[in-house]
Amino acid sequence: MLGGSRLLTGFLMLLVGVVALAIADDSRAGDASVPSGPPKAKVAPVEDTVQGHKIVDRYRYLENPNDADTKLYVEQELSYTRSILDPLPGRDKINARLSQLLEIGTVGAPAMGGKYYFHTRREGNQNQPILYVREALHGEDRVLVDVNKMSADGTVALDWWYASEDGKYVAYGTSASGSEESTLRIVESATGKVLPDTIERTRFASVAWMKDSSAFYYTRHPKKGEVPAGEEVYHVKVFFHQIGSDPAKDPYIFGEGRNPQDIPQVTLSEDDRWLLIDVGEGWTKTEMYLKDLRSKDASLEITTGKDFLYGAEFFQGKLYITTNEDAPHYRVFVADATNAKRENWKELIPQSDAVLQDASVTGGKLLAQYEHNATSELKLFSLDGKKLADVPLPAIGDVFTAAGRYDRNEIFFGFQSFTVPPSIYRVDLTDVNSVLWAKVDAPSIDPSAYDVQQVWYTSKDGTKVPMFVVSKKGIEKNGKNPTLLTGYGGFNISLKPTFNRSMYLWMEHGGIYAVANLRGGSEFGEDWHRAGMLEKKQNVFDDFIAAGEYLISQKYTDRDHLAIQGGSNGGLLMGAMITQRPDLFRAVVCAVPLLDMLRYQNFQIAKLWIPEYGSADDAKQFEWLYAYSPYHHVKAGQEYPAILFMTGDTDTRVDPMHAKKMAALMQAEAKNGASKDRPILLRIETKAGHGQGKPVTKQIEESTDMYSFLFWQLGVKP
Repeated sequence: MLGGSRLLTGFLMLLVGVVALAIADDSRAGDASVPSGPPKAKVAPVEDTVQGHKIVDRYRYLENPNDADTKLYVEQELSYTRSILDPLPGRDKINARLSQLLEIGTVGAPAMGGKYYFHTRREGNQNQPILYVREALHGEDRVLVDVNKMSADGTVALDWWYASEDGKYVAYGTSASGSEESTLRIVESATGKVLPDTIERTRFASVAWMKDSSAFYYTRHPKKGEVPAGEEVYHVKVFFHQIGSDPAKDPYIFGEGRNPQDIPQVTLSEDDRWLLIDVGEGWTKTEMYLKDLRSKDASLEITTGKDFLYGAEFFQGKLYITTNEDAPHYRVFVADATNAKRENWKELIPQSDAVLQDASVTGGKLLAQYEHNATSELKLFSLDGKKLADVPLPAIGDVFTAAGRYDRNEIFFGFQSFTVPPSIYRVDLTDVNSVLWAKVDAPSIDPSAYDVQQVWYTSKDGTKVPMFVVSKKGIEKNGKNPTLLTGYGGFNISLKPTFNRSMYLWMEHGGIYAVANLRGGSEFGEDWHRAGMLEKKQNVFDDFIAAGEYLISQKYTDRDHLAIQGGSNGGLLMGAMITQRPDLFRAVVCAVPLLDMLRYQNFQIAKLWIPEYGSADDAKQFEWLYAYSPYHHVKAGQEYPAILFMTGDTDTRVDPMHAKKMAALMQAEAKNGASKDRPILLRIETKAGHGQGKPVTKQIEESTDMYSFLFWQLGVKP
């Protein structure tokens, strides 16, 4: 998923198969409905001159989903894909096991408001998580928002939610078909009654409630006609909504005249006096503005204006600020809200070897969440920066959320690892002991049967890179184990030890699962991030190539049994692997990918990513992008791995045109473009977007196709 952490302003899966497929094809040789090969996409070259270079795009029309030739191509492509995937041996077994695994639920850490505890949970075959409320710590859960009842096919998602300070209301956003185009509504906690207040265009909304629950500050996008056509996904501004009033008349607060791609977020002090607006400018810079709501003065910028990230919380008239300013591993400052300009900040917690991900005020203390070698740590500090305690974690793994309140002597954190399903722990700050509060049951797997190792390998330029390797205990390094390698490498996002339900299917059949912590992520701070962005993006690709070479050199696997998988920015990574090292991998799953890096910025919300990638509209940045843009490096006559491109027809982050154009080009140009034993396939999911909110039924269907493809290509018997 393209996005980032809290500080980043909001803003993520042979032989027997070949023989069986050949038999299936022969049995249907007379069936005219079975495609004999991939469709021959219409070729309609468009020539552009970009920064002095002549660029010919043979499939430009595929960028338009409403074009008649695009519709025909998609229809034929999907028919061809089904003709390859549906007859694969063992699909029923794979589907049945995935159905069991994906019924392993989810649970979220509770947020507190007044006497209420709010949290999400998904169980069994429910398509979407449900938002629950309970009125006491160990009370009974009551359904507050159940989006499963809002659509027959489970494609309405709960995108986000914010409880008010006293818990009286919860503002929440829902969207349909993976679009992420949220509509804000308000539910009363005591009764479950949904108020008439409805606010459209609240994608990725930030909400800050007034203390008495009478109103809130929030962010929203413009409507059509308010900005130039096509820019409605940008121009986010801050507004103020009084409960019961007309949202169309909500007073404007902040955002006019700024770069259209800037994204503001709002935080309100506990006494309703101070409004903090932090504005994300890409993934490397935040500006913070402070407004005294008792004054008519304009908001005051309190940051340096330099290229750093900032986030802050209020407590008793002070701001506690977390930043990477001159500290790639982040540190914490404090400042009086009445005198909050940068020169008046005082350092509380200096940077350390671990990367500080967040610091928040809870129970009159500072709760700090760290990452060290891609695993989580939690620590408590006093408000003057003195270390008080380490919060005990159940094992080495990932704290996927940690939350408390300034006025509560308790915190909750969510924990998971490769072999530990999501669990929620409560910590009483008087004794700092972690007690299990809720957990996800996984009766169909035995996590103790699996082994997790963290290994280190050397990339092309000598950089040491860590990688997690997960498999059944006692697996032999015979050089032929089926291995699935994944990575991301971008947007300051860290790949930590997370519980991947479907991966147990792979490991149960002798597969090895490897996760490489590439540059571009947040694993080792901002320097690690910047070493994998803009002109240094090739480092990410070199790191991943080195990961594959390491797995082969250490006899985990070989080239005929090594597959790779990645999505979104990780899909771009897959595209680079396809074009830069087609000899290194047997099979590739390339999901919701960016592949045409000369035109990506013209579609959906992609201008938001220019600070991470650059833009071909800039002469210097064009050179970086053109050097690796996968769509522009497909070679005629080259044999490539078997490839499964996967995308969603309502993806509003990464446009599906990338996968369409790349599939058409490769099927026409690659040596194996029309091969039925080493195919290049395109899978387009209907009523599905980038991945957020995808119902479990669709996850099972998608995973069945993916693993059937991988089992077949790597010679794994289902």
